[in-house]
Amino acid sequence: MRSQNLRASSSGGQAVSTNAEYYFRMPIVPFETLPDAARVWVFGSDRALTGADADRLLAEVDRFLNQWKAHGVPLLGARDWRDEHLLTIGVDSTRDDASGCSIDGLFRVLQTIERPLGTRLVGGGRVFYRDAAGDVQCITRGELEELRDRGAITAETAVFDTGITTAGTWRERFEAPARETWVGALLRA
Repeated sequence: MRSQNLRASSSGGQAVSTNAEYYFRMPIVPFETLPDAARVWVFGSDRALTGADADRLLAEVDRFLNQWKAHGVPLLGARDWRDEHLLTIGVDSTRDDASGCSIDGLFRVLQTIERPLGTRLVGGGRVFYRDAAGDVQCITRGELEELRDRGAITAETAVFDTGITTAGTWRERFEAPARETWVGALLRA
């Protein structure tokens, strides 16, 4: 598997003063330290984000994770960025779980940065796969049949399951042969 976590992030928990108010900022922990039960969300960019674009995305995500709270309680978050397309955000739900409002905040941050980056991060209807050269590609579900018919995507093609919701499942099968994922059913249709 060629994937690797690029631009890892970590920061120490620290008390921060703003206008004489103190709050505790939780550290961003390395993604690999999240327990298997941790809740994850996977986002895919429909174009490769490199250099300044990737740096901008990750800076915004880190800024959000450093202050992420649910009902006033800081959340222990992590992120994984790989293959210039795939962002996974995790929260250690064994400590404190993200609330609906805090999750909405995460989605708002990503939706806000989509336009300046010229990409789409939030939303479904897309398939991410590794092409014959080993690069990650993004297609719509509608394009899948044509690529299957041309032999560009087969049951053995590595695809990424962006619907995974726990860190343990992410570790086991985030990148897997199409036949072992929901994409396999679409290829057989």
